Amino acid sequence: MTLTFSPPSNPPTVWATASTYAGRTIKQFIRTPQLLVVNALTSIMFLLIFRFVFGGAIQTGDVEYVDFLIPALAAVNGLFAGGAVGVAEDTESGLFDRLRSLPVPRWALLLGRSMADTSLIMWGTVVTIVVGVIVGFRPSGGIGGALAALGLCVLFAAAFSWLQMFLGLVSGSAQAAQGMSFAVFPLIFVSSAYVPVESMPGWLQPFAENQPVTAMVGSVRAFTLGGDTEMLLGHTTTWFVTRAVLWSIAILAVFVTLSSRRFSRL
Repeated sequence: MTLTFSPPSNPPTVWATASTYAGRTIKQFIRTPQLLVVNALTSIMFLLIFRFVFGGAIQTGDVEYVDFLIPALAAVNGLFAGGAVGVAEDTESGLFDRLRSLPVPRWALLLGRSMADTSLIMWGTVVTIVVGVIVGFRPSGGIGGALAALGLCVLFAAAFSWLQMFLGLVSGSAQAAQGMSFAVFPLIFVSSAYVPVESMPGWLQPFAENQPVTAMVGSVRAFTLGGDTEMLLGHTTTWFVTRAVLWSIAILAVFVTLSSRRFSRL
């Protein structure tokens, strides 16, 4: 007797697939408390080191260093996340192979993973802000500015999650993914995240001024600091935000495409 299988008459939608996979991954995060703890401790470690060890030696003009630092850490938290390792583990375990055999939109699986990783990144961001307030961070841009800055942090987290996802898909193993994720660290340190661009050597300043992290960090600072951001940061809020959003769109466009193509060839 021959068995025949027909696809369901109402296959899962993109949203149903993405939200289900995101929910599964978030539950995995919750059931692995060491992952949440490590993510939070990493954020706290960098915050405390730069706040109390290096902060006294870094001159930031009229802006207190703690107010200069915390928005930057909140903006770039996604580059410290371990999304690449998680994606590599799902690939190695055969989870993606099993999911791809189901009658679901394939790219929705990647969207679900991005949603879950973005939530983990935002967990680290919230920890950074809370600890930042404890050690002296005082946003002066008002509630509207704080909410706008938080919205940008979500956008940056989503963009960085796709970058991390691509690294996980091409790495081949969790160990390799962990090593490859460090490749993005120069973007953080050669930017205005920890020190003003003006303090860098002249030959390095053009790159630091015009790369995505500087624009993202500057936009979050502009909203949280308020006041005359051109005098405090060298450019207007519009200058920073426009570039940050354009960079985010570009990162999403590139890595959504690359990740989807790579996923289809697994």
